[in-house]
Amino acid sequence: MTIYDSVAIREILPHRYPFLMVDKIIELEPKTRIVGIKQVTMNEHFFVGHFPEAPVMPGVLQIEALAQVGAILALREFEDRGDKIPFFSGIESAKFRRPVVP
Repeated sequence: MTIYDSVAIREILPHRYPFLMVDKIIELEPKTRIVGIKQVTMNEHFFVGHFPEAPVMPGVLQIEALAQVGAILALREFEDRGDKIPFFSGIESAKFRRPVVP
């Protein structure tokens, strides 16, 4: 089930192609949890150089996708989002369990 599609996401987030890293939201518990999907295809701009022979989504972009999904969870609480932009200020450590590939 899709809770937010790409049109609804663009109404919430200021990000646009090629830096919009979430295609849809499929689960949402207000103020608690959210699940987003990014359909990663060979057409992603970052695969051109990372790495042409064995494309892998850079970890920093995986974290950006996580931050964007978190921003949707936060911003949906505001009726008047106006110019509100949540910022992900840092991460102490991250563990990537497997590569994200097209």
